[in-house]
Amino acid sequence: MPSPSLTGFEQRVVVGIAEMAVSNNQNVVFATYSLGSCLGVSVYDPVAHVGGLLHIMLPDSTIDAGKAAAKPAMFVDTGVSMLFRSAYQLGADKHRMIISVAGGAQIMDNSGFFNIGKRNYEALAQLFQKHGLRISAEQTGGLVNRTMYLKIATGEVRLKISGQQQEVTLCKSSMTT
Repeated sequence: MPSPSLTGFEQRVVVGIAEMAVSNNQNVVFATYSLGSCLGVSVYDPVAHVGGLLHIMLPDSTIDAGKAAAKPAMFVDTGVSMLFRSAYQLGADKHRMIISVAGGAQIMDNSGFFNIGKRNYEALAQLFQKHGLRISAEQTGGLVNRTMYLKIATGEVRLKISGQQQEVTLCKSSMTT
């Protein structure tokens, strides 16, 4: 007798700081916590049902080549390319990608001197422009931390924003099949 398969159960996968994950498993929900000055970048291909989530800390890997080699997800330039390449390996197509971004806040830098959140976002925007990519939905900046979720089955991206009771929907896939 074949063993029963479990369906309908969500598997939460935590994407830590300077980490990335990609999947085509319809039961997976990616979560990344405490996006302050860091950026959460999600990609989703609604035809291939492939999605990924990246938690970026810093804008430019040239500040530390060793760290970039060991932890490419730490930086905008190396992390984003790794995210897209990994999604392509599972059948995603660049032209179908729905991109959502959250974070980039000014946290623990009251003077704005370092402004890592803004620098992260600017580096991301330049990279996307260079490669002809468009952000579909975003909630960035400000003074709040965010938690970001990506549901692989639907492409829905939700945020939990510090100080708010309810999660908010940032993006819904417009092309579910």
